[in-house]
Parts: sequence; C-alpha cells; structure tokens
Amino acid sequence: MYKKILVPLDGSKRAEVILPHVENLALNYKAKVVFMRVVESTYFAPDFADSVDISGYTDEYKRRDREAETYLNGLRGEFREKGIEAGIVVAHGSVVQSILDAAEQEDTGLIAIASHGRTGLSRAFYGSVAAGVLNRADRPLLIIRSRRAD
Repeated sequence: MYKKILVPLDGSKRAEVILPHVENLALNYKAKVVFMRVVESTYFAPDFADSVDISGYTDEYKRRDREAETYLNGLRGEFREKGIEAGIVVAHGSVVQSILDAAEQEDTGLIAIASHGRTGLSRAFYGSVAAGVLNRADRPLLIIRSRRAD
C-alpha cells in the first residue's frame, strides 16, 4: 500500500512519538522511510547588510544544517538496523511548503507527522505545521497527537 513514507521531524521528543507507528508501517508494507528536517533561516534586516558582519549568521545556519543531517542520519541508522530502508532530506524555507515539496519530490505515498497538540490561542499564535500540511497535502496523512514534554 505505502512504498515510501515521509517523516518530518523537528528534533523534539514530541515529534518522535510518530516513530513507532512509522516503524510498524514500514515493516508491514516493506516501505522505505524518508526522514526530514527543515532548517529555518535566520533573518536579518537587509538595510544593515553593509554595516553588519553576517558571517555569524552564515556559520550558525551551516551549524544547524550539519546538526539536522547528523540527527537524521542517526535515525536512518536505527531504522536500517531493523531492516528498514531509509533516506534523509534536509530542507530550507517554509516548514509546511518544504514538507509538501519533499513529499512530491520523493514521491511518497504517506506523510506521517506528530502534532504537538496545541489548541486555542497557542495554536493561533504559533500556527500548526500538522494543520498546514493537512489542509494542503495531496496524499494520505497520518497524524499522531503528542502531549509528551521535551
């Protein structure tokens, strides 16, 4: 049924509650898993670009990129040890759009994601990646609600 499953993660324990579900699906359907993390850019005011040294921002961005890759490679290794083929994607930009783009580019049959379970004003203020993906995805979506603390 599912040949490839996209698993967007943000590095938190809350997001990782999806992993046992993905493991079971991958084993049952002999599906490949694609772990994903979006590295959001740090913005600075363009008017100050000439007078401010932005190398610190660039270094930090590269560090976060390497950190994401290391994190995803660790998960890939864990899943490979269990006999599950796995790949990684490190993306940049809008989280929701990056997830949708990766699902398309990787030709995944399912997006599996944990929702942090925010409601009310908190959800309106911070937004919801899961809700954004749900409203725009063109493929099946598995959402597990997480209430675990980081």
